[in-house]
Amino acid sequence: MTETPITSHDNPIFKRLKKLAESARARREAHMSLLDGEHLLAAYLEAGGQPHTLVRAASVGAERLAPFAARCPQTKAIVLPDALFAELVPVATPTGVLAEAAWLTPPAIDAIPLVIALEDIQDPGNLGAMLRTGAAAGATLAVLSKGCHDPWSPKALRGGQGAQFVLPLMSGVDIVEWVRQFEGESLALALTEDNSLYARKLTGPLALIVGNEGAGLSQAVCTAASATIHIPMPGKVESLNAAAALAVAVFEAARQRAV
Repeated sequence: MTETPITSHDNPIFKRLKKLAESARARREAHMSLLDGEHLLAAYLEAGGQPHTLVRAASVGAERLAPFAARCPQTKAIVLPDALFAELVPVATPTGVLAEAAWLTPPAIDAIPLVIALEDIQDPGNLGAMLRTGAAAGATLAVLSKGCHDPWSPKALRGGQGAQFVLPLMSGVDIVEWVRQFEGESLALALTEDNSLYARKLTGPLALIVGNEGAGLSQAVCTAASATIHIPMPGKVESLNAAAALAVAVFEAARQRAV
């Protein structure tokens, strides 16, 4: 593996990587993102992707990248001083390994629709975790509203741990309009007095709709949905957070479908 050392902020490759790290617009225009760490890179390769550039911090041994470089021999490899590398990562304790990678478009999943529809999820870690939960439960599609965080941001990718590579995504969607045309049952998860999740049959074409971490679902989405349902909570708390509520609901649907 031949590596190219880069030491200047003015290097065009570094400037390109920094834009991808910081700008959702740059990621959208290039359809590229940065993958942080070996786990994400391995998941990307398993999903059939080939990274454009492999990046390591100078303090990290070349052997860390060697297994990945062997699987993508045409990929360029670079080495950055630790200070420059730190400018590209979203966490205080970087792994020392990055990859510049094109967005993947997972193939449509041939199964009874089980859709997770997310309205205005703004925390990247929450969004990534929700996509990961959906993928793990066998969701066939994730629909993200215009107000959701960028699912391809470094923090959302870190939260998703590979979900974006295997779960088909629709971003920038008008959730109300999408729900109206969905040919199945659409259930809005909200604080309501009746319509328990566990009383519903969830084996047909289904969309589970979850709202913003603080405000919850908009009234317009609740009105457009087939029904508003709640998760019974015998404990003395008012509500679950959005990611936990989605996990309960989508795995209940997965349980019913497995029976």
